[in-house]
Amino acid sequence: MQIFKSLIEQKAYGVCTKIGEKIGLSTRRIRMFFIYSSFLTFGSPVIIYMILAFWMNMRKYVWEKRTAVWDL
Repeated sequence: MQIFKSLIEQKAYGVCTKIGEKIGLSTRRIRMFFIYSSFLTFGSPVIIYMILAFWMNMRKYVWEKRTAVWDL
C-alpha cells in the first residue's frame, strides 16, 4: 500500500496544489474536500478533478508549443 501511495503522490496532476495557490488555502484541505465530497456525491468531484487536470496539461502543452515557435 505504501508503494501505491508514493506512486500516486509522485504522479498526481497537481490540481489541488494549483487551486490552493490561487485561493490561498492549504493543499491538504482541498484534497480532503475532494475526498469527502466524492463520497457524498458518488464520485462527481472526481470527474471535475480529471477535467481540471486535463485542462492544466493542455494549457501547459499549448504554452510550450507557443514559446517553441518564438525560439526559432
